[in-house]
Amino acid sequence: MPQIEQLAATYSSQIFWVLIFFGFIFFVIGRGMVPKIMDTVAQRDKQIADDLLAAERARKQADAEEESWRVRENANRAQAQTLIAEARAKAASETEQRLAAAQGSIDGKIADAEAAIAAARQAAGAEIETVAADAARDIIGRVAGLSLDEGLVRAAVKENLVHG
Repeated sequence: MPQIEQLAATYSSQIFWVLIFFGFIFFVIGRGMVPKIMDTVAQRDKQIADDLLAAERARKQADAEEESWRVRENANRAQAQTLIAEARAKAASETEQRLAAAQGSIDGKIADAEAAIAAARQAAGAEIETVAADAARDIIGRVAGLSLDEGLVRAAVKENLVHG
């Protein structure tokens, strides 16, 4: 076969060009491009690690700020509760004082009214005695034709009013 006979003549030439081609690929890609790609990958890994470290620091700082905010908020809330309690106590005290003053005024008016009622009751009782005595004297004078002493009639009317 003539094709196989040519193999010995072209074999060394093909091996030469295969070695040249693979050598060129090795030096261009292996020595030129791969280190650049590896440097890029290393830089990306370093950047990712730095970003993760920065994120962790930011999270810790945020946690610390949140904790300080919570402490301030709790202190403010406690202070507000204290102010509310003081305001309630002050309002209750003022209301109690107003109620005491109003109760004193009402008690004074009630005492005055009770005194006026007692005086009116006593005056009414005296008026009833006078009217009853005058009526009894007039009735006795008209019915029996007697004229009685006014003091005696008043005493009899008073005794009957008291004992019924």
